[in-house]
Formats: sequence, structure tokens, C-alpha cells
Amino acid sequence: MSSKEPMSAQETKEQLLWVAQEMLRSGLVEGTAGNVAARLPDGNAVLSPSSLDYLTMGLDDLVVCDLDGNVLEGHRNPTTEKSLHLSALRRYPEIGATMHCHAKFATMFALTRQPIPAVIEEFDVYVGGDVEVADYKTTGTEELAEEVASRVAKKAAVLMANHGIFAVSKTPKEVLHVAQLIERTAEIVHGARAIGTVVPLPDEVNRQFAGYYRYGRTGSFD
Repeated sequence: MSSKEPMSAQETKEQLLWVAQEMLRSGLVEGTAGNVAARLPDGNAVLSPSSLDYLTMGLDDLVVCDLDGNVLEGHRNPTTEKSLHLSALRRYPEIGATMHCHAKFATMFALTRQPIPAVIEEFDVYVGGDVEVADYKTTGTEELAEEVASRVAKKAAVLMANHGIFAVSKTPKEVLHVAQLIERTAEIVHGARAIGTVVPLPDEVNRQFAGYYRYGRTGSFD
């Protein structure tokens, strides 16, 4: 995670819009599925709107809410998954951006309730370890939001059972990178298992590199 100067509200909105469109262009979602959010300098959050074509979406289509979900700016409805994003932003002040997407290979793991293993060093550094599967809760509910938020305390992502990925980071661009890395690793693991047995990294390597993730996120190895 980067340690650059915080972005302005305008820069955050511009980056979130680009990331929402790139999420579609890079195949992490289809149609109007998926959603993204980011923390603004004033502590509120900007979210993608509900059911709007990403490629025609503009800055004025984004919705600003407080962390309790009250709409402060925007003429559209926020994503129906707003509680998913706001729950994580409320709970972890170091998180600045969140993404929910339906990446194909990662969703295969979510459907079969299998974690994506941290078998590549880069994965540990940017994700913090295996991407586990959260317990199933109904889409759009507070129960789902709380369950998912509880799983990203020390990692950058969790699989939502029978659904997809929820990822967190400091900026919209960084959370896009996390989601793309998870999807790439899921595809690699899927293919490697077809060839033979996936050999895990040594435990001490996983602990060391996962520690780099936690330090980059909070500045502490605790």
C-alpha cells in the first residue's frame, strides 16, 4: 500500500470512476454488476450508483453518503451493496477504498467454498495470506456486511460464499490491483491443480511476507 499524500475529494471521485470502468474493461464484472467505494477527506464515502452502465457513468452519477448510509450528494441511488462497503470503512480507519466484484476464477472458489491459497510471495505482500470464504449471508443485508467486514481485519480480501470477491485497500487504484491479483492467482491455482499438486510456500515465508502487508496497512507488525 502506498504512503502518498491523501487525494482531494475531486481526485478521489475521478479515480473511483476510472476504477469502476476499468473493473468492467478488465473482466472483473459483467454488465452493471459489482460496486466500488472510497473514503473522502471529510470522512464521508463516495460510492458507485446502482444499476448504471459503467462506460457511460460520469462523475455526477457518483453518490456521496455518510458512513451511516445517508445520502449527502447525488441524484442517483447508491449501490444496493452500500452497507457492505460502509461497514468496512466504519470499522477500519486505515481502509480508504473497497471493491466488490464477480471475477470468474475467484468466483469458482467462492462457489465451491474453497479459499484461494497464498502460494505466491506477491500475493502475501498485497493480500496478507489466503483469501478465505465468508459464511453465506443474503445479498444486500446488514448480516452480510458485518460478516464480510469481520474477515478483512488483517487481510485485503475475502470471498463471499456463492458470490464473489470483496477487497480493500488505501485507494481505488490499489484496491483494483488487489482484485486483479486475486483473480490472476485464482486462475493460476486452478490451472496448476489441473497439472498436478500445488506446493505451498514454507510457513515462515508466508508469515514474513504477510507481515509486510500488515505493516503497509497499519504501520505495525502486530
